[in-house]
Amino acid sequence: SRTASISRNTNETQITVSINLDCTPGSSNGQTIDISTGIGFLDHMYHALAKHSGFSLTMNCKGDLWIDDHHTADEYPAIALGTAFKQALGEVRGIRRYGTGFAPLDEALSRAVIDICSRPYCVTDLGFRREKIGDLSTEMVPHIFYSFAMAAGVTLHIDVLRGENDHHRCESAFKALALAIRQAIEPNGGNDVPSTKGVL
Repeated sequence: SRTASISRNTNETQITVSINLDCTPGSSNGQTIDISTGIGFLDHMYHALAKHSGFSLTMNCKGDLWIDDHHTADEYPAIALGTAFKQALGEVRGIRRYGTGFAPLDEALSRAVIDICSRPYCVTDLGFRREKIGDLSTEMVPHIFYSFAMAAGVTLHIDVLRGENDHHRCESAFKALALAIRQAIEPNGGNDVPSTKGVL
């Protein structure tokens, strides 16, 4: 199965991430999710991401939250998750490669499009109005998506199309990404590299 585990220790954070892209509901290899970053709303977002992507995720992060949420929210968990995701996928072959997800949450609607292509790029338009959602600074959310995309080697576009409540806007963005990932990593029944170049 497509699995990976990452540990990353610095003076600012200590983090471990384990991912299994091929869990099967109702089996001994069922989906398990265990997230602890020290930021409740961020835990909620990563839990939603894993749940709706259909993969198992264990993430434990102890960061310098007494300074601010920057290292815990942005760089390290997102980088570690992207690195683990890339390692778990291995050589990009036998998958759909492209994924698109639309996710509503009440009045909010988000769209995410992903290309697993080894050409990291990230564009987001989230339109938050509040400074924080819970203890998570909203300015960190685009950095989370960017750090994940760079580490995972994917092209990623995420747009919040509408919504009045920033909690709803943010959660719908994470869920849209989850649905896009779920589609992109789905086996296509073959073993070919999904590129006219023959390599990704």
